[in-house]
Amino acid sequence: MKLLIFSPYYPPHIGGLESHCDEFNKYLSKKSVDIVVFVPHLPENSLEHEIIHNNVQIIRFPAFEIISNYPLPKFWSIKFWTLFISLFKKDFDITISRTRFFFTSLLALIYAKTKHIKFVHIEHGSDFVQLSSKFKNFIAKTYDYTFGKLIFRHSDLNISISKAVQKFIYKFDKRKSPIVYRGLNFDNIDKIKKNKNIRKKYFDKTIIIFVGRLYKWKGVKNSIQAIKQLPNEIKKNVIFLIIGNGEDFEYLEKLSQNESCIKMIGGLSHQKVISILKISDIYLHSAYPGGGLSTSLLEAMYCDNTIIATKNEGADEVIANNKSGILLNKSNSKDISGAILKVIKNKDNSINFAHNARITIEEKINWEKTIDCYMELFNKLL
Repeated sequence: MKLLIFSPYYPPHIGGLESHCDEFNKYLSKKSVDIVVFVPHLPENSLEHEIIHNNVQIIRFPAFEIISNYPLPKFWSIKFWTLFISLFKKDFDITISRTRFFFTSLLALIYAKTKHIKFVHIEHGSDFVQLSSKFKNFIAKTYDYTFGKLIFRHSDLNISISKAVQKFIYKFDKRKSPIVYRGLNFDNIDKIKKNKNIRKKYFDKTIIIFVGRLYKWKGVKNSIQAIKQLPNEIKKNVIFLIIGNGEDFEYLEKLSQNESCIKMIGGLSHQKVISILKISDIYLHSAYPGGGLSTSLLEAMYCDNTIIATKNEGADEVIANNKSGILLNKSNSKDISGAILKVIKNKDNSINFAHNARITIEEKINWEKTIDCYMELFNKLL
């Protein structure tokens, strides 16, 4: 089986979609599947062409970001057109795209229909994009109702990465969309050592953490305000680490600048993120609807963090309220603050929550099972 995958980003670019795509390729290629990935050349210090895993070819085309974390091809570049046209000289069984609002998904649709091959779309989003600008939100929603709708309705199969994503897809296309949860690379996570330096630095504090792209729908503003609302006797004994970049970074930094217990870390490598998750106590997932299933949330659960989460971005599909974490109905600072106090004041419950969360991940988020599901779907489609 030969697959051509159009991805908006790929490692070393950091993010949940990126790790999903890379690990998907790694495990799928073990099944003797030949894979070519066509992806924007971002960051620009990455290789233009490389072969990784079990003969997975990565081809990076010239690209730029029209806004933060939204890449477009450099249409004026001869190299882009040369690379894109060269794909038509090759034979593939299936073309795959990821997330309907990225331009790479439209490229995948064009390629598949031109070559008359099967087109599979894997959706990672569960709602319309929410950014800091109403104008940007309008553009994004208009795109979804035009090109996004086109992608959903003209694919041969839409795959949802969570129930929340499936519900969103059904707004545009009523055909069956199977849910296939991602896996985690447990072996790689287990090999990463705990970040003893940060644990030592904050040895007397409860370490609270968030990891992810800093967009409005992540609700990080509410988490910051929740920390600020904590009683002083509690606040002096906590540290909130925010790891990630995005269009809201400067706004969130300004919002938290007078609070010594809040640290804006910026983007870190996946290895460093895991090393910090392993010494953290509480993970805050304060998202609004938008994402499909947060990779950082899953990793935090596997790393024995106590989870405080809204039901969004698939959290209610992996967390049982008051059993493997605390689930909040909506993202607001009052509820988040109250949950933090509850966790800090009852450490026994917190330990049980973290233990149960890890068991859930080990049982449900497994790449071996996931790849078997994908192979079954692909073979049925062909």
